[in-house]
Amino acid sequence: MTVAGGPKPKAVLVADALREDIKRMKPGDKLPSQRELMDRFGYASQTIQNGLAALRAEGLIVSAGNLGNFVGDGAAPNNDVRDDIKEIRSQLQALTERLEALEGRSVPGGA
Repeated sequence: MTVAGGPKPKAVLVADALREDIKRMKPGDKLPSQRELMDRFGYASQTIQNGLAALRAEGLIVSAGNLGNFVGDGAAPNNDVRDDIKEIRSQLQALTERLEALEGRSVPGGA
């Protein structure tokens, strides 16, 4: 079995699954809470946040602070520096998870 590009980072898996959910939802529908998503996927809070950040960057969801995340109306996201920083953090987390997975598969004491 060959895997093109290796395994997907966990945050990408979260975003992919939620994209499928969003296809069946309407603008304004509320997404599950972060706690519910942690339970559903079995991933840490930061991983869930990174997946949600990717969806926000794509304009698929909007965050309403403590009220939660909601399906967006398809409008282009409001790009400001904070959103860019969140996206960079999300990508760094995904790369960190991928590196940890690769290191876990490496042979100890190998050259």
